Amino acid sequence: MPVKVLEARAVPISDATDYVATLKSRDSAVIMPQVDGQITQVFVHSGERIEAGGALMEIDPLKQQATVKSQESARAAQQAALSLAKQQYERAQGLFSSGVVSKQDLDQAKATLDAAQAQMEALDAQVREQEVQLHYYKVVAPREGIVGDIPVRVGDRVTTATQLTTVDQPGSLEAYVYVPIEHSTQLKLNLPVQILDSDGKVVADTRVSFVSPQVDNATQTVLVKARIANDNDALRQLQFVRARVVFGTHQNPEVPILAVTRLAGQYFAFVAEPQGGGSFVARQKPLRIGQTVGNNYEVQDGIKPGDKVIVSGTQFLLDGAPVIPLS
Repeated sequence: MPVKVLEARAVPISDATDYVATLKSRDSAVIMPQVDGQITQVFVHSGERIEAGGALMEIDPLKQQATVKSQESARAAQQAALSLAKQQYERAQGLFSSGVVSKQDLDQAKATLDAAQAQMEALDAQVREQEVQLHYYKVVAPREGIVGDIPVRVGDRVTTATQLTTVDQPGSLEAYVYVPIEHSTQLKLNLPVQILDSDGKVVADTRVSFVSPQVDNATQTVLVKARIANDNDALRQLQFVRARVVFGTHQNPEVPILAVTRLAGQYFAFVAEPQGGGSFVARQKPLRIGQTVGNNYEVQDGIKPGDKVIVSGTQFLLDGAPVIPLS
């Protein structure tokens, strides 16, 4: 029976394992308020581009404005008290020079002036502090970027633990890969990492840039990070992807998937073995299969380089059947 054969060749096979990874932006800012209060205005929409310092939303500032005004009034009153203390001290100096008042009276006037001056400086600091606090009621973007989801609405009460939105800069991402501790000894910087899409196609090639020195106690995994340029914005922040970590390479033959059959959980392939007089017979070989590489299986045992693997008509073959190899 004429059959098409393909000579098995040893090819480099990657010692790789696929993991589920999470993509995180290296230029993403989570916006949280610095004060508690009620949202009164939202100035932006999700997906809108904003400049650094641009207003995102406002928290009701009325109470803080009243506090600032109260502090400013107290400062004005203290300013009047300070002016009076200065006048009394200057008057006491003149009277002391004329011998009308004692040194004790002069010292008392000086102490009153110093106390008024110190009180004035304290009130100045309090006013500045309250004015800074007032600025926090208008939430601004810390950097240029794109506004993310806005889960809060006008009227919502927020605290300093409430996430208002995010500001993301398009561009580089980091893949967070959690590798089981069994492979921790193989981890090192600059190991190749491939990011795959749902069809198994490589969308980004990168290398390990960080290996955590600690093991996650809950999952018994080691965190590995790899930077991704993402120039075409094909990937998104917090997206789940398949990350293939390549620990090394080895040499093994490959055979086409169509040449392999499976019976009772065991893989088999037919090989054209030479006989005396230049004839060939089909021999069924049990295989130990490794990785799937494209349209081929990696063969870890059962076929060696140089074997003529039969790739056509295998459904009609029996072990020991005479065949005529065709290249």
